[in-house]
Amino acid sequence: MSARKYELVYVMKPEATEAEVAELQAQVEAIIARVGGTLEKTDAWGRRKLAYDIGNHKEGFYVLHVIAGSGDLMKEIDRRLRVTEGLLRHLVVRVDVSEQKADRAKTLRVEDSRRRRIARGLPPDRQPGEGPQSPDSDDDDRDGYEPAEA
Repeated sequence: MSARKYELVYVMKPEATEAEVAELQAQVEAIIARVGGTLEKTDAWGRRKLAYDIGNHKEGFYVLHVIAGSGDLMKEIDRRLRVTEGLLRHLVVRVDVSEQKADRAKTLRVEDSRRRRIARGLPPDRQPGEGPQSPDSDDDDRDGYEPAEA
């Protein structure tokens, strides 16, 4: 079975020092290495205002990890973070399913665009000089916009 992709976001107390944040990041990395996952990305967002007060705190120190691993790995990380001092909240979200849905929707859009172009007597793919050439743009003329004729 292939590794699933998860995003872990946690919020530490605003009084947390850089050393405490780095120590918690190192603990998460150690758990990932021990259980057999891979850490794809770590992003420290820094101090930010909370959406709502948690206790007496109006700010928190945010950190994001993108992890590839098993469900057991995420259960272990979740178990460890529940008892960690100085942590306000944490959230684990599986993101590979939403990426698969987005890829499927993009494939369907491209196929639909090609089918409509062929029905109009055009080549299936855009030709050079025929409008936007970005790889994920499609030939969707259903938005009601009609370009001005020259």
